[in-house]
Amino acid sequence: MTDTAELTISRLIAAPPAAVWDAWRDPAKLEKWWIPAPIECQVARLDLRPGGGFVTRMREGGGDWQPHIDGCFLDAVPNERLVFTTVMTERWQPAEPWLAMTAILTFEAKDGGTLYSSRVLHRNPEDAARHEEMGFRDGWGTVLGQLAEMLER
Repeated sequence: MTDTAELTISRLIAAPPAAVWDAWRDPAKLEKWWIPAPIECQVARLDLRPGGGFVTRMREGGGDWQPHIDGCFLDAVPNERLVFTTVMTERWQPAEPWLAMTAILTFEAKDGGTLYSSRVLHRNPEDAARHEEMGFRDGWGTVLGQLAEMLER
């Protein structure tokens, strides 16, 4: 894996790692921040354990629900780390996603809050560039802002 196939983004959130973990673990909370507003999120499957399914849908303007993520969790350490991929679905089933990626999310206690860091790995530099062009920084940055807003109230 080269750095050119990896995208990263981080943010310090004024909430403890346990609160960040809870925002991931609770489908109702995840739906509030996981997709940039005003697009709506629906959590269809959220099984935070290795091999567990991660399925979300999205819709805009009250339209039909569309696929968003259909993946598999690879690692889940409460309050510390969450890793998911789109190249497999629940119970390690191979998939052919529209965008192959593995996201490594870490929640590090820092300065009285949580340093939330995302490392998103892609098959090759071209896929990373495509994800960047699709708005990776704006999209992932927006959802981190939405998460922070929800937790910092």
